[in-house]
Amino acid sequence: MLEKEYPAEQLVAMSKPYHPDFQKWTEALNDYLAGTRWHLDLPLDIRATAFQIRVWNYLQSIPYGEVQSYAEVAAGVGKPNAVARACAANRVALVIPCQRVIRGTGELGGYRWGLARKRALLDRRELRWSGQPPVLTRGSLT
Repeated sequence: MLEKEYPAEQLVAMSKPYHPDFQKWTEALNDYLAGTRWHLDLPLDIRATAFQIRVWNYLQSIPYGEVQSYAEVAAGVGKPNAVARACAANRVALVIPCQRVIRGTGELGGYRWGLARKRALLDRRELRWSGQPPVLTRGSLT
């Protein structure tokens, strides 16, 4: 997957000794995926437009276990019709939780890493759906 995202780069193994906080960051990711941590605060090196940053900051404010429609996010950032593009540009899936944005109909919509992964993230650690299609109700699925 990294090769596809960064085709011009040479990928090499991380050199030792690892950064002193590497273990802490790994544990935070594992806890988040296990559902025992609800927020990730990891150092990021991201490049984005001012609007993308505004959308991504907003997405980080959506509470764990909740979703919002693209229209709700657009209203929250004050710009209609551009949220999907900002989500598609996100390269940091868990820290910037674009999986929490769905269509107003309750359908998943799109996802940079595929709908199966979006569904799995929501199923596994956020919403634990009962297998029924989600229903959007004021920012959360019921």
